[in-house]
Amino acid sequence: MAEDVKNRYSDKELEEFRTLIQEKIDKAKAQLELIKSAYKNDSNNGTDDTSPTFKAFDEGSEVMSKEANSQLAIRQEKFIRDLKNAIIRIENKTYGVCRVTGKLINPDRLRLVPHATLSIEAKNMQK
Repeated sequence: MAEDVKNRYSDKELEEFRTLIQEKIDKAKAQLELIKSAYKNDSNNGTDDTSPTFKAFDEGSEVMSKEANSQLAIRQEKFIRDLKNAIIRIENKTYGVCRVTGKLINPDRLRLVPHATLSIEAKNMQK
């Protein structure tokens, strides 16, 4: 008798992953809002009455933190997009299938990296 190899996750398993991913999307969106509000909130930060030297230093760090926030926001938006694509794969019932080997990605890996499209095996082949 042939070995029973699953070629996709069951609907029940997919629903569990959907819940996990939706929670991650909600958290990621909340974090993105925090990043954006920190980026926009660059007006008076209470250093007007301090020494000019400190003010100059503070403005320099403000520019750096704006750049850092911008990078964080871009990374966060990509993460949200990747998670939304994972939801689409769940709807198509292709979620959790390695796009290189066609085998199921280990569920523990998917719990850690729910937007993964490669198994560890395929990821190691890329090196």
